[in-house]
Amino acid sequence: MSQSVATPLIVYGASWCPDCRRAKEFLSAHRAAYEWVDLEAHPEQVVQVESRNAGKRIIPTIVFPDGSFLVEPSNDELAEKLGLVRDPQSSAYDLVIMGGGPTGLTTAIYGARENLSVLIVERSAPGGQAAVTERLDNYPGFPDGVSGAELAGRMTEQARRYGVEILQAVAVTGIEVSEGGVTVDLSTGRQVSARALLLASGSTYRRTGAHGESGLIGAGIHFCATCDGPFYRGAVELTVIGGGNSGLEEGLFLTQFAEHVTVVQAGPELTASRLLQDKVLDHPRMSVLLDTSVASFNADGAGKLTSLSLVRGVEEFEHATSGAFIFIGLDPNSRVVADVVELDERGFILTDERLSTSMPGVFAAGDVRAGSTKQIASAVGEGAAVALQLRYYLDAQLDAAL
Repeated sequence: MSQSVATPLIVYGASWCPDCRRAKEFLSAHRAAYEWVDLEAHPEQVVQVESRNAGKRIIPTIVFPDGSFLVEPSNDELAEKLGLVRDPQSSAYDLVIMGGGPTGLTTAIYGARENLSVLIVERSAPGGQAAVTERLDNYPGFPDGVSGAELAGRMTEQARRYGVEILQAVAVTGIEVSEGGVTVDLSTGRQVSARALLLASGSTYRRTGAHGESGLIGAGIHFCATCDGPFYRGAVELTVIGGGNSGLEEGLFLTQFAEHVTVVQAGPELTASRLLQDKVLDHPRMSVLLDTSVASFNADGAGKLTSLSLVRGVEEFEHATSGAFIFIGLDPNSRVVADVVELDERGFILTDERLSTSMPGVFAAGDVRAGSTKQIASAVGEGAAVALQLRYYLDAQLDAAL
């Protein structure tokens, strides 16, 4: 199995290997193209692993274009190998932004143009969920639509052109607010201070909680059709869990790889827009199961997803599938600030009309904020709006110090 130009690195592993799944998730999150070699499906490739590990079969073994390789790498080791920027250039900034999605990038661009020193701390890759959306057809200014990756790339490039620092694969682990500003602890062990902090950490895909789910993530269960759909080219059946806009959009996308796609919706009707519903219901290779929930995700002896146990009323039945893509909502990424700012009952951050939180000097915008619309256009709008409020706040701070 040769390495192609389109796949600059190869991951050798097995579907049952949790470290392999973690490495694949990390590479996908940072949009690093790779070729996945399942050694159970391709035993002839075991020699590639043994030759690099003194005859031992250690997985994952990840081979890079220059011939170098990593064995059972941590996420930190992968980040270093990919050349991700993870250390801030300074210890103090005017503005630190937690989250590098459309909201954070927009605020950073506005702030940097006002000559503020701005640091973005992004636990994954710049662009957020927008970056892994196949196509955006409702974003103003792109009459023919634009891929999420392209739009995110343009926004990231623009922010960097204005001197915004962006840390990737770095999480905020702690926040302390004082009269002098905000101190932010980073997962790398570094600490930075800021005159103001923006919480734009977005939200995370919700899981079903059904039996077998956690052990099959990356081995048949996915949350991003754009990232993982191509692995199922030629599949007989794929399944989408969730009947909202995201579920139907991703289901339509998956039809280019699979012969048939089934949408499973727990409620009595689909909740997506009427346009998407019509597209799905009229599609010759898509089906919809309403009032149906997932009881369990079932695997074969090799640890690969083979079917779902579905429940409709009192009836439980098996639904054979090669892959399941889950789109049932989002949970806010607000845990690290739960003891710092006020949250609503679902964990979203509460703000006033100025997008200020309950803690002075700490603002929130985008998907993590209570009341946000979870749309990219409004996320960008909130990024611009909070940038103006941050400027007023920082100017008032300077006036008070004079």
